[in-house]
Amino acid sequence: MSAAPSLAFEDAPRRAFPRHPINVALDVIALRSGVPENLPGRCTDISEAGVGAVVAGELSSGQQVAVELRLPNVGVPVRARALVRYQSRLRCGLEFLGLSADQREMIRYWVYRSSMDTLATPTAAALDKERKSESPTTSEPVTAASVTAKRSRRIHIGRRGLYLLLAGILALGAIGWWQWQRFWDELERRAPIGESGLLVSPAAMDKRIVSKVDPLYPDAARKAGTEGLVVLDAVIAPDGTVKHLRTVSGPDLLARSATQAVQFWKYEPFVSSGQAVEVETTIAVEFRLN
Repeated sequence: MSAAPSLAFEDAPRRAFPRHPINVALDVIALRSGVPENLPGRCTDISEAGVGAVVAGELSSGQQVAVELRLPNVGVPVRARALVRYQSRLRCGLEFLGLSADQREMIRYWVYRSSMDTLATPTAAALDKERKSESPTTSEPVTAASVTAKRSRRIHIGRRGLYLLLAGILALGAIGWWQWQRFWDELERRAPIGESGLLVSPAAMDKRIVSKVDPLYPDAARKAGTEGLVVLDAVIAPDGTVKHLRTVSGPDLLARSATQAVQFWKYEPFVSSGQAVEVETTIAVEFRLN
């Protein structure tokens, strides 16, 4: 068992969901000293766990942001909170936090539609096969557009089905907007709560650790084979003690153990304008069975 205070992308567990390439606009909203800042970007790949993106702005590992993107063939945008896992040369990895079942279904639906569109795109071999199957008396030329049109005519949605589809899209839109408002309210509540309002990166605070207590691996978690990364928001007092901790992500058993240990950590006081001040940072503690 080891406990590491910094986020390491290389040591991230194997992905539970496959990534799918995509090229759509992505909006990232980050808080800078309590003020929301909109960072435009492009989403390069997506899964139910998160997205890979190119973002025109600086982000730091462990930072929590709000994201919004619109999937092709899906009328309702995906709005969610996310945790910055890494950023290098504007490329970053964002892990979804609290993605709803409806939003996961939207991603699955887009993946399904994308795969179907790929299969439905006529190739040269398919066009040739369609040509050979045509009756000799048929004078209409066979083109990619005509083949696609014939295939599309096989799908028929009645008036009742159309109404149900529209009702579903409106319901998803209402749910998505409500979740976006809730996520944004939570993000605003995560503004710096220290008196100085200073946010300090995890890497900078790691260098200021004077003493630390390693967390104990809970027996129940060890027997269950539970391991992973616990991410905590922390407020460090002017004297370098840990004043407040809040769990961002991680298994509950491991999060409790990490919190009990980190509250006894000691930092070198952070000085601003010649005076020790209170700061907010992010701490990551990794639990491994071997």
